[in-house]
Amino acid sequence: MAVISWCKKQSLALALTSMASFAVQADSLFTDKQAEAMADLASSCIHKEFPNVVKHYFLGPQDVRSPKELYPAFFGCLDWHSSVHGHWLLVRMLHKAGDQLDSKAIRKQLEQSFKPSNLVGELAYFNRPNSGSSFERPYGLAWFLQLTTELRQWDDPQAKEWLQRLLPLEDKIVENISAWLPKLAYPIRVGEHSQTAFAFGLMLDWAREAKDKEFETLLSSRIKDYYLKDKDCPLAYEPSGQDFLSPCLAEADLMRRVMSQKEYAKWLAEFFPSLPKNGKADWMPVARVTDRSDGKLAHLDGLNLSRAWMLEGIASALPKSDVRRAAVVAAAESHRAASLPVVMGDLHYMGSHWLGSFATYLISQRGIASN
Repeated sequence: MAVISWCKKQSLALALTSMASFAVQADSLFTDKQAEAMADLASSCIHKEFPNVVKHYFLGPQDVRSPKELYPAFFGCLDWHSSVHGHWLLVRMLHKAGDQLDSKAIRKQLEQSFKPSNLVGELAYFNRPNSGSSFERPYGLAWFLQLTTELRQWDDPQAKEWLQRLLPLEDKIVENISAWLPKLAYPIRVGEHSQTAFAFGLMLDWAREAKDKEFETLLSSRIKDYYLKDKDCPLAYEPSGQDFLSPCLAEADLMRRVMSQKEYAKWLAEFFPSLPKNGKADWMPVARVTDRSDGKLAHLDGLNLSRAWMLEGIASALPKSDVRRAAVVAAAESHRAASLPVVMGDLHYMGSHWLGSFATYLISQRGIASN
């Protein structure tokens, strides 16, 4: 009850802050403070090489190299996938809130990362024997496709140039995923990087924007094979101690992308049969973080953010008259209210190198908005 009461207070404070800024910035997704904070989080780490967690298959002593040597474009932000979605964050912010930022400085940073020679090096890494086909699969690959999705949707000359430079790596990544999907016998139902449901959602959004019908057909077919018959998802078992994605919510947020509204409402009744109809948020308490300097325990801040956007995605796919919708929206609001102030606060690097991307995805409704 104390957590719920705190969340209500946070929700009210956040709502009042949003109302105050709305009168000044009615056409902006972000307040000036949010825009600056999100951009600063990514700008401060995309070219910060150390500390670093390198996931690298050593074929011999010649492969002992620094992160920047291994990944010339995406070496910062502690690891490859965080660097990739840090770059996505900056592109997203330029696209949606460029007039609220020092756009010139951010463009300079992105141009430095996206130099042709750097991207040649990135592609070379993916072409290495024995390791390139599984590298960063599926999480980092999904975020890379989110990055090129954003560039496709932004009508900007420099964005178009960056996209052209990234296309060879995009082709390689799609090739790798396409070869993997027919061989993946089962979905991966965890709360961390290897989870398939969240990654498939980002990949499917890319396929539709890129108009890659072949990949969309393959992925949609596999999604239905993996998840269509699922029932009674065990929400009571969540969260695990270091989740940043909900296995159940991610699946529900994914399935709305491949079903009609009527089909989805029926599927959701069997998948979440206990979803309340009373409009309350207490069916999904906000996750508690005990140590933000511990990278794994800090994952739970990301869980609260991703839960919020997944719940919003689920609500967006239900008819407004659906009696379950209010409880889904209430839970989304409680998670949003609890998590956004954390990102706007004084974060440890274990959280600051990646939580800005999750907050940006939530604030700008990336998984729901068409652009």
